[in-house]
Amino acid sequence: MNPYVQHLDRIEFVITLDCTGHCKHCSEGEHGMGGGYLDGDAAARAVYSLCGQFQIDSLMTFGGEPLLYFEEVCEIHSAAKEMKIPKRQIITNGFFSKEKERINHIVTKLAESGVNQVLLSADAFHQETIPLEPVKLFAKAVRDMGIHICLNPAWLVDNEEPNPYNIRTREILDELRVIGLEECSGNIIFPEGNALKYLGKYFDEKKEYTSPYTENPRDIRAICVNPNGDVLGGNIYKNDILEILQNYTP
Repeated sequence: MNPYVQHLDRIEFVITLDCTGHCKHCSEGEHGMGGGYLDGDAAARAVYSLCGQFQIDSLMTFGGEPLLYFEEVCEIHSAAKEMKIPKRQIITNGFFSKEKERINHIVTKLAESGVNQVLLSADAFHQETIPLEPVKLFAKAVRDMGIHICLNPAWLVDNEEPNPYNIRTREILDELRVIGLEECSGNIIFPEGNALKYLGKYFDEKKEYTSPYTENPRDIRAICVNPNGDVLGGNIYKNDILEILQNYTP
């Protein structure tokens, strides 16, 4: 086993960079629709291979807005469920349709595929361009289906900083708590992409920021597969994931 990846216990899949929001804090910068999406078959094969070699404790799908391609999401989580990965998460902004029937259909499919935690991105940044009512419909459907759901807001500077964005975020969270949602710890915005472009004045120019998502390259605990299949210098469309890991060097 490659010593640099022997402690791997988490798999992440970026389903797509297509998104229904246009958020000022997005680290990916400006992106719209038509950017493509991850092939569910290839991703599921990677899950099966990895679980045959490693003790995988958690799997997450996110984007962009992953539920624009919910079939791929469900295929990945079905594989994770079959391989008995305990924590099967999705991060979503909850806005992929305004139609209640379609929302309920997709939530049912998520439950059937084995998703057991939904992290709902709701805050001042998302709600600048994403309507709250369909998000509420989605959240209620998830809750009623018995999937654990929690609010996963983005905080500017930190969650105690009384800037206008954080104040608005608290108002939105209060509105969502009324329907019985609890709050996760959320995320602190990292100065990259749109965040640096639109929110630069809130960051300390003298401070060196470190991304909270950066892995130790000599002790990889989590891998993240991009929509085009890229991961750790390889590509799951071209090579088996175990071959990619075996050939990985920092």
